Amino acid sequence: MTDKEKAGVNRRRFLSFAGAATATAVAGCAGDDSPEDEGGMDDTDTPESTDSDTDTEPSDETETERPEPTTREGYLQRANRVIHDQSPWVFLNRQYSVYGKSSDIEWEARADEFIDGYGISPATDNGQDVVINQSQMDSGLDPQDHRETPTDNIVLQAYEGVLDRDRSGAIMEKLATDYSRPEDGRIRFTIREGVSFHSGDDLTKEDVAYSINRIVDPDAGGLASPQSDQLAGVTGAEPVDGENAVDVMSDGLNPIVFSLFASYGPIMNKSWVEANDSSYINQNIDGTGPFVLETYESEVQVVFNRNDNYWRDAADISSLTIKSASESSTRVNSLLSGEADIVVNVPPQEVSRVENDDNASISAVPSTRVIFNAMRYDVEPFDSPEFRTAINYAIDLESIIANVLQSFGTPTAQPTLEGFFGYNPDLEVYPQDQAEAEALVEESGYAGVEIELHTPIGRYLKDVEIAQAIASQVDELSNVSASVQQRDFATLAGEVTTGKLEDKPHWYLLGWGNETFDASQTIIPLLTTEGALTSYSNEELDRLIDQAQSLPSEQ
Repeated sequence: MTDKEKAGVNRRRFLSFAGAATATAVAGCAGDDSPEDEGGMDDTDTPESTDSDTDTEPSDETETERPEPTTREGYLQRANRVIHDQSPWVFLNRQYSVYGKSSDIEWEARADEFIDGYGISPATDNGQDVVINQSQMDSGLDPQDHRETPTDNIVLQAYEGVLDRDRSGAIMEKLATDYSRPEDGRIRFTIREGVSFHSGDDLTKEDVAYSINRIVDPDAGGLASPQSDQLAGVTGAEPVDGENAVDVMSDGLNPIVFSLFASYGPIMNKSWVEANDSSYINQNIDGTGPFVLETYESEVQVVFNRNDNYWRDAADISSLTIKSASESSTRVNSLLSGEADIVVNVPPQEVSRVENDDNASISAVPSTRVIFNAMRYDVEPFDSPEFRTAINYAIDLESIIANVLQSFGTPTAQPTLEGFFGYNPDLEVYPQDQAEAEALVEESGYAGVEIELHTPIGRYLKDVEIAQAIASQVDELSNVSASVQQRDFATLAGEVTTGKLEDKPHWYLLGWGNETFDASQTIIPLLTTEGALTSYSNEELDRLIDQAQSLPSEQ
């Protein structure tokens, strides 16, 4: 069997695992089973396209000549077109999440990449004490002071939000028992009674309001939270007099506000936060969730025990230990040797080895994560749209997906993934055209430039190998030299999440998971002028997003 045939077999095997999950991920986007949908809200609806920003025939129209969109979907599709044409990113692929799991447990992967310990059940007597081996450890235990999935996978075992999502992506109540929109610019959460923090303190409406304000208002809780744009448009929260409820204020309509709270906004104990400094909060936990912190060894492991006083039924497993290994082979070996029960990012070439083991299997799902190369628009040579476009033309994306990912990925031409609200179906992947790339480099005025691509090591599936392939292909141009710098993920993420453009590398590989299934929650933080993690600024893009956020998701 040829390598190409093996890749095809591997991908078909993967898709047999992932097919059902794909359907449920799209169903979660549509919101058919969402309580919010039943109540007439528009946050999770994904209507059929009514205002596509595309022409049935190729057009030479400029953006100013195109008719102005009339719906939120149309504005988001237009925003994706602007991004595609201006090339602030090297557009790469949708990540497929491939996990290995032990036969001692019952568990299935989620599209949002959260490994929910509460959803794990023992299949044998050995399944009571579960070990997860992920690619990185946390950057601290403050649940409101990070932006990384590996940290979420740790802290969200113990912290909870007012809303949540089930495995399919549908919205569900958590610390709130009801939610409504009394008027534009204001929503209300009714807070669940009988919930306690791990310290024994009762959950109050003041805790909920404080936690929301700590994220969106730097003056409220002494924290400049990097999560502020995850609650985009939210301006503050306050307890409701005479009711166990909290009112949340927003700028204007805020069409996806309930979707945001279903994905983000962990609730903390106000008195506990105010009584402790940042160092203590980052090494300890006082949440309401199903697991209680037992021990924390920074950069080594985190151990949780079951919360037997949890407000729901106690978890099925007794303990949960989370470790990390940046090398995928190390993680797979830990699974096959019985040292771990769940490992992340099983590489394509290891899938058969896991499948053929009597005590392990694969759990896979197409994720909500897009992989990309950001190019800082404010520094040479990436301040030139021609140069940025040239880099996209230099890349043979199909070859990278086929040969590096062995077809365990889907190419992208925009930051919004297919199936998400606002996806533009008429944008095409840049084809490799080295002659066009070299011509655009000459046009940019940066011929002869040397550029360096920063990549994390082992955070994403085949991240280093993808970066090396990109740099190699760019380096084939006669007028550009490219190389790779491998970085520790925590250090690289720390530079990207400071909120300061000047702290970011000039060119870097990153992945972005979007749990809301809405285009705005990739574009706003990563590509608008005021985005917390932005590498780009464009007045027309900002205008389109402002217009989109002023309209409901369905008209």
